[in-house]
Amino acid sequence: MIRLLAGAFLGIVMMAHAPTPAQAAPESAAATRASRVERVVSPGGIEAWLVRQTHLPVIAMSFAMRGGTSQDGAGREGSANLLAAVMDEGAGDLDAEAFNRRLQDRAIEMSFSASRDLFSGSVRSLTEHRGEAMALLRLALSRPRFDAAPLERMRQAILASIRRASTNPGSIASDTFWSAAFPGHPYGRRGAGTAESVAAITAADLAALHGRMVAREHLKVAVVGDIAADELAPLLDEVFGDLPAKADLARVPEVAIAHTGQRRVVPLDVPQATISFGLAGLKRDDPDFFPAFVMNHVLGGGTFSSRLYQEVREKRGLAYSVSTGLAALDAAGLVTGGTSTRNDRAAESLAVIEAELKRMGAEGPTPLELEQAKRYLIGSWALRFETSTQIASNLIRIQLDGEGPDYLDRRNGLIDAVSVDDVRRVARRLLGDPRLLVVVVGKPEGM
Repeated sequence: MIRLLAGAFLGIVMMAHAPTPAQAAPESAAATRASRVERVVSPGGIEAWLVRQTHLPVIAMSFAMRGGTSQDGAGREGSANLLAAVMDEGAGDLDAEAFNRRLQDRAIEMSFSASRDLFSGSVRSLTEHRGEAMALLRLALSRPRFDAAPLERMRQAILASIRRASTNPGSIASDTFWSAAFPGHPYGRRGAGTAESVAAITAADLAALHGRMVAREHLKVAVVGDIAADELAPLLDEVFGDLPAKADLARVPEVAIAHTGQRRVVPLDVPQATISFGLAGLKRDDPDFFPAFVMNHVLGGGTFSSRLYQEVREKRGLAYSVSTGLAALDAAGLVTGGTSTRNDRAAESLAVIEAELKRMGAEGPTPLELEQAKRYLIGSWALRFETSTQIASNLIRIQLDGEGPDYLDRRNGLIDAVSVDDVRRVARRLLGDPRLLVVVVGKPEGM
């Protein structure tokens, strides 16, 4: 199943968007799930986190490994994205038609995707079709075919997406921002590739990338559903055991955002200007990450309650929405944000945004803002675990962040422990002199 990356601006983003606290489930819901997480290790040494649920006859498995679009070679940008698109288009002795017929006959959902730092996938099926689902996943992972016809079909779908993105203001702003922020670095490339690079990718290129990237070395697995630990352990070896033990990944060097303090305008004849901006942020393992996470909620991550929303939309009517987020990548950390506004008010909107960033850097949040942000972030945490797919996905993210299952219980305490002084300190660190890289797509007046 194809998963395209053409318009993803924020990459891997730790943002605070969630339903309102009034809708939030009790905090104990997440804690209850945390106590039910089992670490299962297969006879071959493959580990998975399991949450057993027997109230529905369904099993969901998610997995991820290091790699992703940062592993695309020069002139072959888009390879990881195309690889993800064709992984379930025939495998082993099954061509694309036969493989997809078996998925459809058993209502099995399977997908693969590539982001800047990760290659990931998932499978979901009824418990009675578990054996078929896992057998097909094993084939897709270990013996993809890369046949000419489905490869060309997926290539044309991606090329069509690239053509659409070339006229979409948001996609143009995203591509321009990332290429300016990380020139000459893998993060600066287009994840979906260009029309020229995608056209140049061969089946041999995909096979080589698959051989280097799809391995057990950095594998993280989460399973939710109607399966016991003693059933899952041997199944892990059946699904992943044929993969190489070691990956052969190209090194992705640490990098800082470039061209801060610059504004770049991309002319486009549209009635609104799309603004993307960013500056240096934090990686996930930074001690100040949680204070920064809370600060971002107050600044631009808290939807209707954020300072930017209030100043840009509510008080001045400059835009329908405006937001910020933390992009915590493996090799870089960013604070990013964006909005869309009328061309004749783009300069004013950007001025208001920059003023609010400076004010946050100088003053930090008020005690009331901090308390409201923490209540929201704590109260909405459990809502990330409503479905089996959400649970599996979040368990993968927690593993990738280097945390243990106890993080599900500790996370809200980490938020609650953040003080006004903590947030003011990180606000000074990140926003004391907020030199933004700004990209504006449209016909902005006064810029």
